[in-house]
Amino acid sequence: MASEQIGYRGPTACAAAGITYRQLDYWARTGLVEPSVRPAYGSGTQRLYSFRDVVVLKIVKRFLDTGVSLQNIRTAVQHLRERGFRDLERMTLMSDGATVYECSSPDEVHALLQGGQGIFGIAVGVVWRDVESALSQLHGERVDTGETLVGPNPADELARRRNRAV
Repeated sequence: MASEQIGYRGPTACAAAGITYRQLDYWARTGLVEPSVRPAYGSGTQRLYSFRDVVVLKIVKRFLDTGVSLQNIRTAVQHLRERGFRDLERMTLMSDGATVYECSSPDEVHALLQGGQGIFGIAVGVVWRDVESALSQLHGERVDTGETLVGPNPADELARRRNRAV
């Protein structure tokens, strides 16, 4: 099934991105990373995140872990949003701790490193594959029908029963 047809609830997105539900909720309420499939509409509704949303959540987490300020992360996420997340898998995000740079070629990475400042990078393709691997073990939801898609976890009896009931 195409990744655009699958959404992930908050707990699944948290598990794949390595964040807490409190972080997820805060980032959604403040507009840092909002669910693109289905936002929460008041009490009792479930947010539904796309695969790309989960990749961005994991990128945000990695930037936070390396000390980049939330303000600079917001700027980087806004830049990605404006680009439409095109070529996300082929991109490298670099930071000197103060500014986040997008590099799409080895020459751009080399030019940044030539500046002599301490820089670290996040190869988005690696994050992409990490999220892909994590989500393959977790539950998704079909966007069109709401059917739960069960990962290959044989211990999840409740999910198997839920799918048989449908």
